[in-house]
Amino acid sequence: MPSLHEFATWEPLLRVLRTDCHEQWGGSAGVVSGQIGPRGWSLPVRMARPTPGRAAQVEDMADAFSAVERIQQALREEGWQHVALTAELTLAGPASIRVFAPSPAATAGTGTAAPGALLFVEGAVPEPWRRLPEPAPDARPAASADAELVERTLRERLPDAVPATEEEIVGAERRLGVTLPAELRAVYRVVRGRWTDFPDHDAAERVYEAVGVELLPPEELYVADAASRHWQWQHAATQAVVTAPDAAVQGLVGSPGWIAFGGNGGGDVYAVDLTPGPRGRTGQIVFIGHEESTGADLVADSLTDFVVHRRPSAHTAARVRADRTPAVARVNRVDLPDVAAAAHPDLEVLSIGVLEGPPLSLAPAVGLPKLRTLTAYPGTLADPLEISGLKGLEFLELGPEEWRVLLDAGAVPCGLAAAAIVAYGCELGETVALSNELLALSGRPQITDEVLHGDLGPLQ
Repeated sequence: MPSLHEFATWEPLLRVLRTDCHEQWGGSAGVVSGQIGPRGWSLPVRMARPTPGRAAQVEDMADAFSAVERIQQALREEGWQHVALTAELTLAGPASIRVFAPSPAATAGTGTAAPGALLFVEGAVPEPWRRLPEPAPDARPAASADAELVERTLRERLPDAVPATEEEIVGAERRLGVTLPAELRAVYRVVRGRWTDFPDHDAAERVYEAVGVELLPPEELYVADAASRHWQWQHAATQAVVTAPDAAVQGLVGSPGWIAFGGNGGGDVYAVDLTPGPRGRTGQIVFIGHEESTGADLVADSLTDFVVHRRPSAHTAARVRADRTPAVARVNRVDLPDVAAAAHPDLEVLSIGVLEGPPLSLAPAVGLPKLRTLTAYPGTLADPLEISGLKGLEFLELGPEEWRVLLDAGAVPCGLAAAAIVAYGCELGETVALSNELLALSGRPQITDEVLHGDLGPLQ
């Protein structure tokens, strides 16, 4: 089996990289970096130019795909989630590759070889993913909810459907730790939704038309809580949960009361909502889009309205976008002009991007009670040491020079759960070294590396 610790494992990939990149070097040697994961990779490999009149084909990049698959196979053997690399290549043949082993305290970067988030606290998750629903003691089911009508209607629409047994329904409730609403139980008393129950595609299509979703069988029902929604620290830490006073649905990442029962075939989910917003109904139907990180959209006031009447909810209050509230502020040459304009008692996330003017002071943000995330593009802070006045930070993203100032002054905030380095234009080795300095402050596992040497022979 291929080993990540042997040059021969990397040789096919290095040949591809050298062939694709040598024209960009302007000399006889060059350096390339990238990363490879089990399902994807980010490397400076050019798409082969197809023959005129023919679309690009997988075969056009067969050498690259084969070389990457060899590394992915070695990853599986090693038990690594991903690997970063930087290689020094020559046209004459001698080559070396520096292989960075993953640390459980550093996530993979997105589209870059540099580490993503550095985790100072094992198992920590961003605040929006910790948020639980607010109680709604006055919420009641909609007047339209009618489990008997749901069951009767579906039996008429699907006379030959295979129902779930009571044991299967109870088993789902026991597994989820929640009692299924009567309307959802009524659906399963008529149709189980298991693909093996459908004799052909038309039968499955009839169920879709009758219920309105690709129905999950009882054993696949799940709670659409925060853990079910994909996230990365750098993105998730910049989100905020905001629920308007007149909202029907709480603006959560997920809820223990969102019972996902089906989808639309495109990755989006329909759920019964047992934890509605201030103006919502218990048992309403919500739509959880796979391209959104927070919140859900109200579809119907009840499963009866959704299945039987195909009647959308009359509630018209739109979902609140957190970035249009005081909770999230973006300071840059397009949005807010400075930190003073962003300062608000409800501010949770402050992101400073590319500016047209001079670096900014963080003084207006000092003392804000809810501020937990600061991201600042390199060179945008007048004095990085002002960060010490932001006492509630749990996530901090800065450029290498700003991190260097904090490290040299011993001023890295001690309450951080995670951090990130904006590493544009930095060598991978330098970014890893800086990452390890930060991880060492919390005694977290280091990113280790190994250098392998070999000879590819002269480029033909």
